[in-house]
Amino acid sequence: MSSTTTPLDELLAIGDDALIAAQRLAQWCSRAPEMEEDVALANIALDQLGVARLVLSYAAEVEGAGGDEDTLAYLRDDRQFRNCLLVELPEPDFAFAMAKLLFLSAFQRLRYEALATSADERLAAIAAKAVKESAYHLDHATMWTLRLGDGTEESHRRMQNAVDELWPYTHELFEGNELRPAWLSIVEAVLAEATLTRPTDGWAPSGGRVGLHTEHLSYLLAEMQVVHRAHPGARW
Repeated sequence: MSSTTTPLDELLAIGDDALIAAQRLAQWCSRAPEMEEDVALANIALDQLGVARLVLSYAAEVEGAGGDEDTLAYLRDDRQFRNCLLVELPEPDFAFAMAKLLFLSAFQRLRYEALATSADERLAAIAAKAVKESAYHLDHATMWTLRLGDGTEESHRRMQNAVDELWPYTHELFEGNELRPAWLSIVEAVLAEATLTRPTDGWAPSGGRVGLHTEHLSYLLAEMQVVHRAHPGARW
């Protein structure tokens, strides 16, 4: 985050990354390549959702507008979300899902490690728990990246295509922080072992942190928010 970023901005960025990542991962339920992977991705999605709830609950208190995590999740429009563009992108095949999880989880693990020593004790406690989960997510994504990248000709082609397509969006993760060198050391090692080519740096889209998103977020939010907006204040 930049020097002009407020504590609320930081909380929203963390919470929104996790929330939108959870929604995308949940879309793989019943669509993963094997039953065990259905369960694994559902659990990773729940981990992300758990972080989102804790952080967005805190963000609602900091905002002081009388809302809660549900208010922030279901009643904001796309321009009010602060997630990075990477997490909102659709996943046309399983290779895209795994490449995205690799990039995101490597970043989240480093970010949570840094936040675990924050002077903000509440955020530090959330991060200390989340870093353990993100380490598992990274291991899972690494396993599949190796399996697909160093697998058949077709799986290699699909994995390389996913890496190439998603790479430009990773630059936004490091705006206002110094995590990219450590992230590169993790990701480059995995790509090399998977016989995948590390893309060159060039085009670097951004804007998610200030509410400028792709059209994909609008469609995702329409699906995610429809029940809450159709039945405001409903309780199970």
